[in-house]
Amino acid sequence: MKWDEAVTYVDRGDLSNALRIFLSIQEPNSKIYFDIGCLQLLNEDLEAAEKAFDCSIGKDEHLAVAFFQRGITFYRTKRFEESLGDFKHAFKTLRGNQLIDYKALGLRYKLYACEVLHNMALSEAQLGNWEKAQENLVKALDFKTENKLSVIDRALESTLKQKLFKLVEFPSKVLFKPNKHYVAELEKKDYLGKAKIISSVVPQDDFSGFAPLQPQVEDGPVHPKEPEVLRALEGEPHIVLFEFVPETSDELAVVPGNVVFVLQKGTDNWASVVFNERRGLVPYNYLERYEMSLASKQNKQGISVPPTREPPTRPERKQGGTRSDKKSGETRSKDSQPADNSFTVKVRSSFTFAVSVPAESSNAILIDKISKKLNLPYNGITLSLTSEETEQSVINADSDMENVWSRAKGRRITLWCHTKEQTDGEPQTEIHFVALHSYESSNPEDLNFHEGDKIIFLSRVNQDWLEGQCNGNTGIFPAAFVEEVPLSMQ
Repeated sequence: MKWDEAVTYVDRGDLSNALRIFLSIQEPNSKIYFDIGCLQLLNEDLEAAEKAFDCSIGKDEHLAVAFFQRGITFYRTKRFEESLGDFKHAFKTLRGNQLIDYKALGLRYKLYACEVLHNMALSEAQLGNWEKAQENLVKALDFKTENKLSVIDRALESTLKQKLFKLVEFPSKVLFKPNKHYVAELEKKDYLGKAKIISSVVPQDDFSGFAPLQPQVEDGPVHPKEPEVLRALEGEPHIVLFEFVPETSDELAVVPGNVVFVLQKGTDNWASVVFNERRGLVPYNYLERYEMSLASKQNKQGISVPPTREPPTRPERKQGGTRSDKKSGETRSKDSQPADNSFTVKVRSSFTFAVSVPAESSNAILIDKISKKLNLPYNGITLSLTSEETEQSVINADSDMENVWSRAKGRRITLWCHTKEQTDGEPQTEIHFVALHSYESSNPEDLNFHEGDKIIFLSRVNQDWLEGQCNGNTGIFPAAFVEEVPLSMQ
């Protein structure tokens, strides 16, 4: 097989013969075109490398590493806008994952999201967009791994001084290799002998999942062999169907379209999952098994989200049930989950959150719980059954709470919260912060902002994280990214 022969020449250091054999291959697939591009890049033939990567992407438009390599090629030719576009496309193809391990496809290489963002930042810096460069590097901190942290930190330090930094490049002589079992099968199978009925599971070039090449086998299974999918993270990939608002500290906020990796499914119908390096619990009936190969064929634009419909009933949390796996053997405190006779109230305000209250609680208890969550005074909050604050929908001390709780389904109810700017005619004393750096995160509970934005402080989550409001949004953010504004300057 010419592909295998060419790779062998590369291993021996004979790049000229390797390239000659590669170029003689009839109808190369996306991986062979990628290998040709890498060799042309080593030979400093940037124009030929660009054409090879064009062909690789043309064969598989979801091959993130090909966009990454073409972006490097554009960068070397000082076409920074085009390199930025390719790095952005590579990051988009990662679909929010920390990395893609291409080992299963025959390439001993891991493409890290933080390194793609690093190169995006460098391209922005070359174009003079230093603020955008900083934003990309701060975003890279969300995707960093320990061994990549110093690279991002050094680059961030350089942008603060408006100095360029080193490009992260693809390692030399690392190429896609054909599956050895596939090669062995080609060598020993007699295709000119007696005709046989066989089943082939060799992926076509337009296949954009993350599966390795497979040998042709006799009496193949009725269903296609399940592909290897994003071995960058352990667990099985699932797509989120419904928004889930956590009620306890060991649950994880997710929104429709997120891809999570299920580590464990408990008998109580809760799943321990990983999403963007965070582990937590999510109701398993909010998820659906995600087949990468099917998604790539059916939806070229990205992950398809099912039509909007009512979410299923939240499963009951059982004592000793599924753990979030933050620490093996860690037990939940008694107040970390609602009691069996409690009601869950989903509150829609400037952001959405949930609280747990005793069954058929009074208006006073409900208001007190929500005011503490929002860090607002008791009389600065009005609740209603609908988004409009009308006489019929407002809940107050005179409301029939039995009628309010009767609207709950499955011990869950949604209410709307309206807040007032002033209390008792006096302005509320607010603590303000100013953003020292831009912060952007794909986690739904985080607050995104840009350098210089004003942030209203709501509460302190812990030593490193705060909760606040900015530009009409509410969420948590790192305390190190902001500075308190003195009262005299507010």
